Formats: sequence, structure tokens, C-alpha cells
Amino acid sequence: MYKILKKEELNEQITLFEVHAPYVARKVKAGQFIILRVSELGERVPLTVADYDREKGSVTIIFQKIGKSTMELGALNEGDEILDFVGPLGVATHLEGVKKAAVIGGGLGTAIAYPSAKALFNNGAEVDLIAGFRNKDLIILEDELEKVCNNLYITTDDGSNGRKGFVTDMLKELIEKGNEYDLVIAIGPLMMMKFVCALTKEYGIKTIVSMNPVMIDGTGMCGGCRVTVGGETKFACVDGPDFDGHLVDFDGAIRRQAMFKAQEKKACDDCRMRGAK
Repeated sequence: MYKILKKEELNEQITLFEVHAPYVARKVKAGQFIILRVSELGERVPLTVADYDREKGSVTIIFQKIGKSTMELGALNEGDEILDFVGPLGVATHLEGVKKAAVIGGGLGTAIAYPSAKALFNNGAEVDLIAGFRNKDLIILEDELEKVCNNLYITTDDGSNGRKGFVTDMLKELIEKGNEYDLVIAIGPLMMMKFVCALTKEYGIKTIVSMNPVMIDGTGMCGGCRVTVGGETKFACVDGPDFDGHLVDFDGAIRRQAMFKAQEKKACDDCRMRGAK
């Protein structure tokens, strides 16, 4: 069992847990993920590690209460325990040799972009961090983000935080100002990552994206997390979750993401009727 050491509601939709998981904390690196189960009958939920403390033996996860399992997870409190917390899984993000990078997070993807920005910054790279949200009420981790980059740019779709526009608008502005990036990392909704990659391809900038398709076992056996990269089938759990964004078939990934919408809605509605218990 894995005890919840800290619970923080980042906004009305997104929750942060710091979980005591010393074996995971000992080895996890930026870009890797865990799979958890709330209870014996619970669904297996993959979540990218947002942060970790090796000395404390803790791992931080950030999740959106959007479906049955994440609602059940969000109903837990400090001191409660999670049944299973397995990891680290996946391949860590390759950040060696990067001198200047733009790290981009969209919505909840900002929590996943944070550890990559932190690792780059701690390795001495110059980091421009762009975080995009629909409005100012959904902004998360602003203080934490400021500490792991040279420049932080927060955009909102509606301009309620001052800078109106999408993350692609901000990235294009920075590139056209003469910033020469060795690497762009984009993490967030599939459509956001698709348009970031379309932009960076124009400028010939290497771009990494983090894919989070339907995932069950986390070992590559079920095939549920397959994505098409460079015309080949890859499995996000063992080959990724990071991939060359210029090779990812985003349209195929978007179609697969929508396959189980009806079932997800029914499970979510049932969970609300039971009060997430």
C-alpha cells in the first residue's frame, strides 16, 4: 500500500498527490510514468510522474478528475493509501547535450512538461517554458515553473491572464525573434502537439512529444497503447511515451482516442451517481 503524504487541489479539476513510493522514487527519471490502482477492483491508471524526492522516498502525480477511476482517486485524502503504484515505466526523456530548449505544456500537460524543464535547467540548459491554458482559473504550478526555466510565458485562450493566444503563437514569436532551439518538447492535448510539430517542422527544429494513448498493462503485451510513428507501430508504454513529433501520426491517434467516449461517459455518470465511492 502507498500512503498519500500530501493532497493539493490545484484547481477545481486538477489534483496533486505526493505519494510515499521509495522504490519508484529511487530510480524514476523525467518522462517516465507509473500505473496505479485505487482498489482491488479498480482500473489500471497510467500517470506521468510530475516530480520526485529520492531522499524522502516520494513521488508526485498530478491528475484531472475526468473519469470514473480518477474521480475515485480524487476522493482519497492525505493519510489514505493507494493499493498499487507500479513504476518507473517507459523510457526516460533523452536530454543529453541540449543547450537551449523550448518546453511547452498545454493544460494538464504542463505538469508533465515540468520535470523535463527541471531536468534541462538543472543540467545547465537555457530553457524557455511556454504553458497554455483555456483561462486564468485553470493555471497550475506557476511558482514551480518559474524556478525551472530562464523565461516563463503563460498564455490563455481568452486572454484572461494578459497574454491571449495559443502556445504555438508564443513559440512562433520566440523563433522569429531569433531564438535558436536545439530541442522543443511539447506535452498536452493531441491537437496542440500536432500543431506545435507542424510549426517546428517548418523551422527544422527537433521536437519530442509525450503520447498517452489507452494503456492497460504497461509492458507492451496488450497492444492497447499502440501509436504509428514513421509508418511503424510502436507501443507507448515500452517504446515511449516520448516520440519524434515529426513522425507521429496524430490524426490516427486522435481517432483512437475517441473510440471509447461513450463507455467513458457511462462509467463517469455511474460514478457521479454513486458519489465517487
